[in-house]
Amino acid sequence: MTIREARPSDLMGEFIGQELTVLSAPGIVPLPFRGRVVDETKQMFYVLPPGSRRARGIPKEGLRARLDLGSEEIPLSGEGLRLRPEDRIKRLAPRGRGRRA
Repeated sequence: MTIREARPSDLMGEFIGQELTVLSAPGIVPLPFRGRVVDETKQMFYVLPPGSRRARGIPKEGLRARLDLGSEEIPLSGEGLRLRPEDRIKRLAPRGRGRRA
């Protein structure tokens, strides 16, 4: 698996259903913590570890993690993700000239 820098197009997508590996986060022990993202809010990721029935809340503040996208891993910093998911997608969307009627 290769690790590369995150592009805006990587961060525009949905994180729910992706594998997340937490490298550091306040209050999370033991590290690294792995699991599948089951929900996302402005302040938190909710991650379901393998073999568990209960998701664990991971604060975005202070988060350092990797998101597994198929054959690539994308490093994440929680500080840049502290937006509602729908606002993150809007903010990172390419802006061009719109049509005028």
